[in-house]
Amino acid sequence: MMDKDNKLQAIISTMISELGEDINREGIVKTPERVEKSMRFLTNGYHKDFTQIINNAVFQAECSEMVIVKEIEFYSLCEHHMLPFFGKAHIAYIPKEKILGLSKFARVTDFFARRMQVQERMTRQIADSLMELLEPKGLAVITDAQHLCMMMRGVEKQGSSTRVQAMRGVFKTNPSTRTEFLASI
Repeated sequence: MMDKDNKLQAIISTMISELGEDINREGIVKTPERVEKSMRFLTNGYHKDFTQIINNAVFQAECSEMVIVKEIEFYSLCEHHMLPFFGKAHIAYIPKEKILGLSKFARVTDFFARRMQVQERMTRQIADSLMELLEPKGLAVITDAQHLCMMMRGVEKQGSSTRVQAMRGVFKTNPSTRTEFLASI
């Protein structure tokens, strides 16, 4: 029986061959193995556990002021074309009783980005998971991304970017809170 890695590599070999390339050419012969490793890394969000990435880094809140973590770099794969999209996430929350270790915001972002995804869902998943975990007065997530499926194919618009917002709690209901966050990023 063929193991999982070899099965994926065989599929990749077939795809390369079907595209018209010689799978035995020197520069291509190890490509199926490299692509398999790359795809497993780029989609490792499917195989991680949310509780483990948080790793007990939730603490009692000693403040109730807005906390903003911005410019969190992320990379994902468009689920429609399997081409990358990449950008920055900005996350803010107003603690009620709990705060989160700052590095965990990047880990949560990667947890949802490292899978075949659409930016809209990824942004919502980041917001909803942090709302459930922290139960803050409010939380906001904004992602700005460039999509290679728009840049390299289709409309071929290299300068385009997409911004998605997910506002929860006071960020959704209080315009001044939302404005303060938007002005800070």
